Amino acid sequence: MDERAAKTQQETVSDGSDGETHSAWDSVMRLLNPIVCGILLLSLVACGGGGSGSSSVTPEPIADNGGGGDGASDGSSDSTDDSCGVPAQLDFVEQVSQSWYLWFDELAAVDKADFTDPEAYLDALTAPLAADLRDPGFSYLTSISADEARFTSGAYIGFGFRYTITDANQFIMIDVFEGSPAHDAGFRRGWELLAIDLGTGFETMTALRDRGATSEEVFGTSDVGVERLFRLGKADTLLEAVVAKVELDPPALAGEPLLLARPGNSPVAYLNLRQFILSANDPLSSASQTFADAGVTDMVVDLRYNGGGLLSVADNMMDLLGGGVADGALSFQLSHNSQHTEEDANQQGFFNELANTMTPQRIAFITSGSTASASELVINALDPHIEVVLIGADTYGKAVGQYAFDLEQCDVRLRLTAFEIVNGEGQGGYYTGLYDTGRFTLCSAQDDIFNGFGDPQEASLAAAMDWLATGTCQTERSLNVKQSQRATTRGAVPAWWRANTVRPDRLDPTLK
Repeated sequence: MDERAAKTQQETVSDGSDGETHSAWDSVMRLLNPIVCGILLLSLVACGGGGSGSSSVTPEPIADNGGGGDGASDGSSDSTDDSCGVPAQLDFVEQVSQSWYLWFDELAAVDKADFTDPEAYLDALTAPLAADLRDPGFSYLTSISADEARFTSGAYIGFGFRYTITDANQFIMIDVFEGSPAHDAGFRRGWELLAIDLGTGFETMTALRDRGATSEEVFGTSDVGVERLFRLGKADTLLEAVVAKVELDPPALAGEPLLLARPGNSPVAYLNLRQFILSANDPLSSASQTFADAGVTDMVVDLRYNGGGLLSVADNMMDLLGGGVADGALSFQLSHNSQHTEEDANQQGFFNELANTMTPQRIAFITSGSTASASELVINALDPHIEVVLIGADTYGKAVGQYAFDLEQCDVRLRLTAFEIVNGEGQGGYYTGLYDTGRFTLCSAQDDIFNGFGDPQEASLAAAMDWLATGTCQTERSLNVKQSQRATTRGAVPAWWRANTVRPDRLDPTLK
């Protein structure tokens, strides 16, 4: 394998983030996007993002870039020569795409000379793959500095909640991070944000929407200490609280893992994983031990808002759930294009039985259109070995991953879709969702945003418990109709009020 691509399993590297030395396989599996997404393999991304101290994949050949500028994706450069300018970036995009793009032979036949914007050129090249949702914006240009600043940590600056806009135009909290200022102030899932005081008195959310207020105006800049006075309501209860932004690292698990009692049977295990980040490993291992000690055979894994994360954490989760029944079996593999097949043999994962591995016989995965990348990988990898079912709605459909390519000496990074992820049976292709492959059962259920996670009355959890009790869906989907969250509501409303497009390789716009 090219030494400039991902490291081999036998090497060791220091990632520079914590002073520890990790096996290169750990580094190869450092995939990240803390809240939204995906899978980052140090310099490999299955959903977007980057890892600590990531080393970039450098294709052959690469654009001549002897100068020392700081070119960005808009073509700007402070270089005294043209090594980081627009022509060099266009050449860079062309050469890398022709060599590494997963579907290089399906790229559009466009004339590079017609473009003055490298991002527009990349979009034009990949347009045929965007049209059928194989690559709906997963390939993109950014700056090295911005990419690393966003993805080297799971932290962000905010109040500590995510929201949704209902069909009735209600602004509802769907997740409030434990330990955040919003959580400490009493914000909870299911509460409606009614109004905000921007400094001149309360304005309702509807009024802010109708006058076209910007997200920055409503929620403030991404700076520590920015305050807002919020008014929330639920039923007949009102809550008013001043909340200030801080730097947050949302907990990997939403709430505590639960054991749900069943008369005359072993309890059902429930856990809600927000994201595959390193801090999830210990609570996942602890939960697995608790579930094993309780004799759990059936479990519910809630991934409804999980856009992905570190592949190393996904690998650990697969070992905890499937290592007992599939020890030593291939769990996943990354498949490249025909020009880079030698990479495939070095990009494999295997099930391993750990000391606290449990042995569930059935798993109900709660999913939605926000369930992507590492989440889909785990479900797809476990399916050949454990009886699984999808509860809720079909998953996003992120069956591919990106490498990070840098234009050397320039602040330009290309995130390019370069491999497909398949399970140990060679099954992948879930480009519009796992259910759409025809290999999974989906029991339709609402995301019951007005009830908390783990509440037996919450619609998706209730549907999962029904399936575990009866082995059948109360409302199984018989038609292959996907409720896509990729379509964005357009119109004369600000972006923060729209049904925001889910992009596993982008920052979640509903994260505040």
